[in-house]
Amino acid sequence: MPIHDWTRVEAGIYHHFHGRWIFALADALNLGTLPPGYYALAEQTTRTFGPDVLALQRPESSSPNATGTPHHNGTANSASITLSAVRPRARFEEKESRVPLPKGQRKLTIRYVSDHRLVALVELVSPGNKAGTHAFKSFIEKACGVLELGLHLLVIDPFPPGKRDPNGVHGAIWAMATRKPFSLPADKPLTLAAYASGEELSAFVNPVAVGDVLPDMPLFLDAETYVNVPLETTYQAAWATFPTEWQNVITAGEQ
Repeated sequence: MPIHDWTRVEAGIYHHFHGRWIFALADALNLGTLPPGYYALAEQTTRTFGPDVLALQRPESSSPNATGTPHHNGTANSASITLSAVRPRARFEEKESRVPLPKGQRKLTIRYVSDHRLVALVELVSPGNKAGTHAFKSFIEKACGVLELGLHLLVIDPFPPGKRDPNGVHGAIWAMATRKPFSLPADKPLTLAAYASGEELSAFVNPVAVGDVLPDMPLFLDAETYVNVPLETTYQAAWATFPTEWQNVITAGEQ
């Protein structure tokens, strides 16, 4: 099923789908995508940035080893886990040194009363993130703050660029984080971007367009190893329960 044109409906209608997709993503991560000792939670922080899905590590579990093989802890579905250290497939791969955020600029700080360690975040962009200058600047600053804290990030943006992000959300994040430009292909205006936060900041970017099947995208658990997040199957699961009336509005005129 190809990704749809979500500009055809107002933000409140999209928000319903947004929520369903978030939980489909969390379910997929918890039901065999994440290795033993890791788990995902949906919408656990304030909505100023999101994130929409958090990937956390239990305090008793070990990190993946250097070969990319997870240390199993006896979880029943451990045999089905695929954790990779092979470079992800992406149309664009970039690696740069970070540029420190300016003094006084807000950073995202995440604290838990428990000692379950946050390792990665998934952000599914909403129209509200791009609705105004302040909202968009705050979104980009906090995304860069996440990366500066050494956390890994996956950003899914199903909306085309606007005047605040002419090269997409990744172009704005990359410019602030590294001071390097990025040019979004005109024929692929929607952005999927995975970030690995190590000694250097790595980005794996797959631009897509309305009508494209969504590729799997990496979600890094450390600077070298990742799991593939099944975007297409989770999108289909969310779409299957979306009200038929609004499905018809979104798909009107499609072949």
